[in-house]
Amino acid sequence: MLKQARRIVIKVGSSLVTNQGKGLDHSALACWAAQIAALKQMNKEVILVSSGAIAEGMQRLNWENRPTALYELQAAAAVGQMGLAQAYASGFAQYELQTAQVLLTHEDLSNRKRYLNARSTLTTLLKLNVIPIINENDTVATDEIRFGDNDTLAALVTNLVEADVLVILTDQAGLFTSDPRKNPDAKLLSEVSAGDPLLEKMAGGVGSSISRGGMQTKVIAAKRAARSGADTVIASGHEDKVLIRLSRDEMIGTRLLAKIPVLAARKQWLADYLQVRGYVTLDQGAVKALSDDGKSLLPIGVINVDGEFERGEAVSCLDEEGREIARGLINYSAIETQKILKRASSEIEAILGYVDEPELIHRNNLVLL
Repeated sequence: MLKQARRIVIKVGSSLVTNQGKGLDHSALACWAAQIAALKQMNKEVILVSSGAIAEGMQRLNWENRPTALYELQAAAAVGQMGLAQAYASGFAQYELQTAQVLLTHEDLSNRKRYLNARSTLTTLLKLNVIPIINENDTVATDEIRFGDNDTLAALVTNLVEADVLVILTDQAGLFTSDPRKNPDAKLLSEVSAGDPLLEKMAGGVGSSISRGGMQTKVIAAKRAARSGADTVIASGHEDKVLIRLSRDEMIGTRLLAKIPVLAARKQWLADYLQVRGYVTLDQGAVKALSDDGKSLLPIGVINVDGEFERGEAVSCLDEEGREIARGLINYSAIETQKILKRASSEIEAILGYVDEPELIHRNNLVLL
């Protein structure tokens, strides 16, 4: 998988770059630098998504437990980012490789212009043979705009730069049929299809008090990465020279193959980069019109509205069982949608006093999930 890959996104979790959350493990960071330098010698482009800033900040501030208050997390991140950037710069300098720190928030990628700017910056860095070190910008992120975990961030970056493979390194051997820490009979899955609904049911919760992600976020990240055609590997970062061995196509961890349809860049943006501001529940006829017939969503097919959203914001489309089948940019606010649901498009003007569009969500602004 990595042997044929030209562009790779690698995500390392907090447990792989810190001393049990007590600051950075500089020997571990040096090891990652050495392995990535070896990949560079194979003419591969590498982007590293690394946790560790908050853990490093906690150590520098002498905090034993991860705070829950957002302002304290932001303070820890601000302190820790200094050490994280310095440590990686030193580690890669031994191999005459330059690094660049790139901090992102969800808002950076949900804004179409900033999304395109971020892509241009990253591709330019790769052309300059610089290794981008990416982390969520916890210093300024709020609950409304934070990614929530670096697995999600790594998947979105994979789509953004059209990488061939996403490698998620964790403290687990890969994806198991159930949680191996609770079930000794759990079996490691060596190769599966990304996006298989059964995988999310197998995945467990958060793995440690330091990290925010869990195996479920990794499975969802693989599904997101597959939307741009990227395969994913979930493997233990404690395996000796794991990146080198993966580059030789050694079977380590779990391979999640991209077998779902590849979405165009704009559809990927609609599916994964925009934050959902509300929900509309559809009747069976509307579900069929969207899923089977490729139609736009009309107000007559909507039976319920949840959330507070404005015209042009991202809304999730649910079936009557609550399953998300699509999302898109809505043409009417939540209040307006509430007034025109279950009504024909020809009635919109009489109800609202005006009509912007006959469709609630036009098919060009809609992506099926």
